[in-house]
Amino acid sequence: MQKHLVRTSHRPRPLPPGRWLMTQRWNDLLFAHWPVSESQIAALLPEGLAVDTFQGSAWLGAVPFWLDRIKIRGLPPLPGIRRFPDLNLRTYVRDQRTGTRGLYFFSLDASNLLAVAVARGIFHLPCHWAEMRLDHRSEREFAFYSRRRFAPQPVIFKARYRSLGPTQQLAECPAGSLPHFFAERSCLFSVNRDGQTTQSTLHHIPWPMEEAEAEIERNDLAAAIGIRLLDKEPVLHYSRRLAVYVWPEKVLKPAIAGRPVAVAVSPST
Repeated sequence: MQKHLVRTSHRPRPLPPGRWLMTQRWNDLLFAHWPVSESQIAALLPEGLAVDTFQGSAWLGAVPFWLDRIKIRGLPPLPGIRRFPDLNLRTYVRDQRTGTRGLYFFSLDASNLLAVAVARGIFHLPCHWAEMRLDHRSEREFAFYSRRRFAPQPVIFKARYRSLGPTQQLAECPAGSLPHFFAERSCLFSVNRDGQTTQSTLHHIPWPMEEAEAEIERNDLAAAIGIRLLDKEPVLHYSRRLAVYVWPEKVLKPAIAGRPVAVAVSPST
């Protein structure tokens, strides 16, 4: 997977100094996105982040997939996490100070308890242990089921999805398009144990996006964070696989506040 590190021309910023901390491969992803009001998302973001919008809307995405080829630099392969299903609820944000575009996860659900511990301990992600199944109905058709364990209220996601194959329009994924807005994110934002907003650089080749269709039978993810999705069909895309590199997190610098201006005051006569 080292060959992907030499492909950086599509990145808005160069790779950071130092070495990546973790690498993994994401497989058979469904991207299901709904437009939501900017104010709903803004109310849930930590300090230092602003909502990133497309055509006046914020976006909330549910992404089921499975992981493999997981490696933490300096450690041997961790037993028991060779491959497992995963599910995230995401939105799209910007660093208020620098304008850097990235992802913010409201939740992640994983079937592997050790992976949950790593995600929470190293990257401070809101990861939950879940009962999960991902059935391959064919090479590019899948049935996905997730039920969060120990949740005070049921949090279930159940869907069937399939790829409709690549198209020239998605293969090009031009800047300014909605798929490009979803896919090309160079960092991940989170909140550490001290309540500070953090940033971890992500690197991968441009997303290989395809058209998709899906039947989402149940989706409790948005309701679990207090958002009611619009009663309309989501925007759907599929991606076959992608190798991803993750750098260690750093604390986000606060936005520079306006400095007070000294004004000379003449004594009144």
